[in-house]
Formats: sequence, structure tokens, C-alpha cells
Amino acid sequence: MVLMAGSCSLTRGLKENQYLIRKVTIDSVDKEFNEAALTYVDVLQQPNSWFNLQLYYVFNPKGKKELGEPPAILDSNLVEGSRLQIEKFLRNKGYLKVAVRSDIKTKGKKAYLTFTAKQGPMFRIRNVQDSIGDPAVQVLYRINRRRFSHVQPGARYDTDSLAYDRDAFYQVMKQNGYFDFYRQYINYNYDTTFNNSVVDLKMIIDNPDGRKEHPIYKINNTLITISTSGGRTNGKADTLRVDSQFTFVDYSHRFKPQAVIRYIFQHKGDTYDIDQQTLTTSRLSELNVFRNVPNPVYTKLPDSVNRRLNSRIDIIPLKRMSDRVEAEYLHSGPELFNFFGGGGYGFNLGNTFTNRNLLKQAEILQLKFNWSVLFADASSDLGAGIQNQDFKVGANLIYPRIIVPFDVPTLGKYGVPHTTLSSNFQLFLQRGLVKRRSFINSITYDWMETSRKQHSLTPISLEFTSGTIDPIARQQLIDQNRYSYVYLIGRTIFNASSQYTYQVNTNKLNTLDNFVYFRGSLDLGGNTLSLVSKVFNTAKDSLGQRTIFGQPFAQYTKVDVDLRFYRSLGGNERQFIFRINPGIGLPYGNSNQLIFERNFYAGGANDIRAWLPRTLGPGGFNRASYDNNNTRARLKYLDQFGEIRIIGNAEYRYKLANDFFGTKLKGALFADFGNVWRLDKAINREQTPGGEFKLNKILQTSAVGVGAGLRFDLTFFVFRLDAAFKFKDPQFSGSDQYVLIKHFNELFKKGDFKNSYFNSNNEDYRFMQLNFGIGLPF
Repeated sequence: MVLMAGSCSLTRGLKENQYLIRKVTIDSVDKEFNEAALTYVDVLQQPNSWFNLQLYYVFNPKGKKELGEPPAILDSNLVEGSRLQIEKFLRNKGYLKVAVRSDIKTKGKKAYLTFTAKQGPMFRIRNVQDSIGDPAVQVLYRINRRRFSHVQPGARYDTDSLAYDRDAFYQVMKQNGYFDFYRQYINYNYDTTFNNSVVDLKMIIDNPDGRKEHPIYKINNTLITISTSGGRTNGKADTLRVDSQFTFVDYSHRFKPQAVIRYIFQHKGDTYDIDQQTLTTSRLSELNVFRNVPNPVYTKLPDSVNRRLNSRIDIIPLKRMSDRVEAEYLHSGPELFNFFGGGGYGFNLGNTFTNRNLLKQAEILQLKFNWSVLFADASSDLGAGIQNQDFKVGANLIYPRIIVPFDVPTLGKYGVPHTTLSSNFQLFLQRGLVKRRSFINSITYDWMETSRKQHSLTPISLEFTSGTIDPIARQQLIDQNRYSYVYLIGRTIFNASSQYTYQVNTNKLNTLDNFVYFRGSLDLGGNTLSLVSKVFNTAKDSLGQRTIFGQPFAQYTKVDVDLRFYRSLGGNERQFIFRINPGIGLPYGNSNQLIFERNFYAGGANDIRAWLPRTLGPGGFNRASYDNNNTRARLKYLDQFGEIRIIGNAEYRYKLANDFFGTKLKGALFADFGNVWRLDKAINREQTPGGEFKLNKILQTSAVGVGAGLRFDLTFFVFRLDAAFKFKDPQFSGSDQYVLIKHFNELFKKGDFKNSYFNSNNEDYRFMQLNFGIGLPF
């Protein structure tokens, strides 16, 4: 295994007898341990990355500021220490006769290190025995050993496995009432006097001094103390005694006892169990109303016979009110530093106000506001300015339990369940075309089946939407026989739907593990209303659709899948992610089109990043097909949708610097692909010619974007800046689709291609899209 650094200007500033370490090699070590052995080389003797070292030279000319990495200068004492650590590591892995030699070679001002191992034979375990003074503990060990033990006859002798077994059985003891048990009671004796490279092991568990057994404890009373949000416990407190076990003392005067007691999993008379202790702490923290929930403090009662434990839980609540602002910026065009100097651009601004513990039961009230804006450039027939706006305002009341009219168990083993009552209003404005209003009310249940599997069920969502089309635009669309557009965006409709979402491995999304993430969603609308309308034979409108309360209702099925593969690639937090995100919506029964809000769109900061939101597809649709510039301008951001979506992303992430002006700087290289397509052939021919889904043309009508990005990781959130480029544009045909290759010379300037596109579409062609936002794209 080899560690190397780049070579450009790395040795500047070195003194006469100083050498920069350029390469570290581990030789003659089994492949299984080669990479791990490198980690035992002292960090000051590992070669620098070129980027981090250049950061140091640029920003630390006098060494006053910690930015980047200082040069790794050869130090013979540290080399010797590294040699000893590698030798110790290999010995712990079963090579008990190992010897490691270090060699240093210099060339110019550069040093090259080689650590060569003479491993000798690998020792294996021949026999495993135990010596346990407490018979009850011996039975517990022998019953559980097969479940956790990494130490088996015939296996390689490995001190890490011994340590693992010790920790695993320590947990078993703590799960079975042995509150006073310590790891120090567990030791190993091993005999390597044999010449055939084998080891005999004996596990020894000692009894406490002066005792013949280890004591088992049970839970007695529990004191719960809630301080003020400032951590103070003075003044008068609300004090209550609950269920003969709990004494509840609240200095904040903000909580009812049941809000906390519901998620305490250690009850009077139960055997002490460290897992129940951890579960209690975790669930109380997940309520998101407490700032600090430490592990309970236990006190042994002076009763040597019953061996009981009183516990105390001291909690500091979060401030009752909080406010969070989120923003995202999108820009297409070459003007990197002139954000409003031409090209399409937009932003998304959100604000969330939170009131914690509104009704003293750990409920959370969230008031949300979101404003999304997309601008048109000066080339638009409608002129520069705001093209469309999307306002959303809503309220969520979140209860940390499942609220239903019948008894359900406390589903808190793997996570706090939630019931969310939601009410939202949305106003969508498209300049010169339409104003749409939506009222949505729903109830949603979220719970964890296991630590990996999460469910979300919305049994009822009631939605009322209405659209008002600009009279001039309406007449223009009718004159062009675009009746389906008038029907899509101008109709008033009632919708009653149910949604279900299943997710796997959400808890791993911010880790560097190897795993597969899955999210599947099902949205069913109108089936119950269809049954009701038929039973009561409700009236039909002029289009033959049955109505509820005088308005037609939507009927459809929509399925959406998000499948991702995360793979760690080793050092520098290198990670590769592949994502595929298909979806389909099918209108039927009382509907011949999906309602406007249920269609799929492509483009945007978390999608195919080289296109602005709502500016890609469907399929090979080219907006030059419009014979009227005003229609083209009015329908921009609105006509490119579909009932089918297939989106894919591949992204390589890596760390650039641990400290870049106070943030961890990470980089990303990515490729996005896919599109949306229409299903209805007749409507497709009228609205978006070329946008129809055909399986044999899926590659031809798919878009591809490529790019690079930076992530500024502040631990509690991530700033993101992505630059994406259109590589394959499906609105063209044949080789003309590969715009980045064919017209690379026009990437940052105008030429024949851009001029021709403007003449056909009356809008500029932008190769590049800038996306700035908070959080990772997926």
C-alpha cells in the first residue's frame, strides 16, 4: 500500500536539513491489513495532498492561521514511533513473531519512507475455555456466547476480537440487571508456548472483592426534574406524584407529566437494563423540545437484600420559540459574478417559525412560509421581470404519538411516532396566464418499524383547487385549439386522497457507510368520492364528470420511487452515490388528465441540475414548435410536464480541506440524466409534440447534464454551490443533441448556434446553470 502527494511547488520554504515526505510504502504485509497498517504511520509523517498544502502556503505565509495542512517534514523519531506502532498492530492481528524495518530515502528535498514487515507465522486459536466464579454469570455467558463471540477455535488470534467479546458481554451483563458490573472484571489468559503457531485462550470473569456473586438490581422510584430553558432550578416548581413511581418537578411550568413519562421505558420493579436507559434518553431527545437529556443518574438504596435503584432524570428544555430561514438560488448563464445580468434565474426563500410544547404535551406548532420566484430575461416577449411565483403558507401541529380513536401500543422502540395535523394554502401565479389557488388539509401518521424502516401514512388529505386564466390568454389558447391547457390550469376541482410512504435507511443518509436507501410513495385520489358519487348518483358537469358539492373531483393513482446506492471509497471521505428516481401518475375514472399539482416536472437544484425547474421536457418537445411568441412566453415554466418521470444521478463526493475558513470543504463531480414524458397521445400532439413516452426512444429523449460542486460543511448544515452544464439536450435530434461537445466554443459567448436558437425560440440558450442552496441534493 502506498501514500503519495502531488509535486507542484511543494518543497518551497524548507530549511537546509528538512525533507518533505512524498511517499509512504507498506511492504510485505498481507493485503487484508495493508491499508489499515498505513493508518499507524504518524499523521505528521503522511504525505500532504497538493490542494491542502497549497492552501497552507497561500493563507499561512507566517504560520499564524490554521488553514490547509502544514508540510509533512521528515522526523526520524516519528518514523521510529510509526515503525513500532505498525509492528504492534500486526502483532495484535496474530503475527506474534513479526518484525518491521523502516527505510528512509531522500532525493533533493523529498523523502520516501518504506516500512517492510517480516511477519512470521500467523497464530490461530486452538482452545477456548472460561473460568467464571459466579454460576449465574457463567450460565448467562454460555447461553449468549454463540450470539456475539468473535473468538472461536480455528480463528486467527486477534486482540481486537478479544476486546469486542469483552465489550459485548459487558453489554449483556448491563442488559440483565448487573448495574455494578465493570469491564475490568473480564480478563484473558493465553498460552503460546507451543511451536506450531497456536494459542490456548481462557476467559476469566472475577467476582467483586469479598463477594461470591454479582448483584442484580431492580428499578425503584424515578425523579424527573425539568429546569428552565436557561438551566436554572430555583423558584417554585410544579410538583406531582404519578403512578407511585414518578415524582415530576417542573421549574419551567411548561410540561404535563405524561409528555415525559410516556417515553420512560424503565418502570418500577423492572430489572435494570442499560438498553432501556439508552432508549429513554434517545426518545426524550427526539421529542425536539429538550436541549439536554443526559443519561439517568442512579442511586443504590441501602437495602442489601432487595438491591433497588432510584433514578433521576434532569432535563433542560429548548427555548419555546425559534425561527429558521432557508434560501436557494438558481442561475443559468455564464455571468458568474453578475447574478442579475441576463439569463434565467430564480430563488426559493423559506421561513419556519416553531412553537415547542404548545399544549404542554411536547407538541410542536410550525408556521411555514415559502416563496419561489423564476424570472424571465429581457428576450422574453413579455419582457424582463418575474415570470412566475409560488407562495405557500401553512401550519403543522405535530403530536409525538399516534392519535387514533382506539388504543395503540406506544410505538417508541425505534423512534418517536408522530401525528401531524396540517393545513396549507398555495397561490401560484404565472404572469399573463393564470392564477391558481389550493387549500389542503390533512392528517399524517409517521412511525418507525425498526431503526431502518420508516412508515408515513396520510389516510385523508382534502384539497380544493381553483384556477383563473387571464382573459386574453384564455382566448388565445382557445383560438389555437389548446383546449386541454385551458382545462388543465383553469378548472376548479375537489380532491380527496390518501398517501403512503415507506423508507429504508433514512438514518444512514449522513454517514459514509455502504448501504442502499429506498423511498417508495403511493398516492391514491378520488376512489372513495367515486363510490359516494355513484351511490348517491350525484350530478355531472358539462364534461360528463360526476361532482361532489357541485364541483368535479379528481381520480388518479400516482407512484414515486427513490432508490440510491451509497458506497464509501476510503480515505478523504470519498463516496459514490447512484440514484434512480422513477415515477408515474395515471388518471382514470372521473379524470382524463392529472390535476396540475400532481404532474411531474424536471430540472432544478435537486434534480437535473443543468436545467432550471420546469424547463426540461417532456421528451423531445422543442418550444420552437409554437407558432406564437406570446403563447410561448406565457406558457414558460408551465408547459413542460409529464405523467411519467425517470430521473437518475451519479455523484462522486470527496473532502478537499478540513479547515477552509472555519468549514470542512468538500467537492463533488456529478452527472444527471432523465426526463419527463406525456402519456396521452391526443393531448401530447396538441400540447407538446415529441413529448410522448415511447420505450424504444427513452435514451433518445433523455437529457444529460454534468458538473462540479463545492459543499461547505458547518456540521449543523451544509452550504452547496453547483455548476452544471447541459451535455445532451433532447429537444434537438441526432448528433445535435450533444450540445456541450458540438458547441463547446460557445460555452461563454454567442455564436451561430446561440443566434439560431434565439431566432427560433425567442429566448437565449444557456449551457450553464448555477445552483446555490442549503443541504445536499440527495
